[in-house]
Amino acid sequence: MPKITYVSADDSARTTLDVPLGTSVMRGAVTNDVDGIVAQCGGNAQCGTCHVHVLPESTAELEPVRPDEDAMLDFTACPREPDSRLSCQLKVTEALDGLVVRVAERQL
Repeated sequence: MPKITYVSADDSARTTLDVPLGTSVMRGAVTNDVDGIVAQCGGNAQCGTCHVHVLPESTAELEPVRPDEDAMLDFTACPREPDSRLSCQLKVTEALDGLVVRVAERQL
């Protein structure tokens, strides 16, 4: 299983998890009680409450941002940054092994 590392918004905690293939980075966080991922819409790219920042230390190969994710990132509680992604739209594949994300400061 790919290893995904979740970093708290204040950098005080790092949690590395084996996340099953075919799930999402958001689902991995919610299932394992990672603080800061609210996931109000359950993974439908409709709420922006699973906002994360992909850290430069990440070795994962990400798919490009799709139009629906791109639009929703403009409405997240924390300002969008160049490294912003919705974790619900990051489907776990072998290419995501080594992904490191920081949870956004606020989701609501």
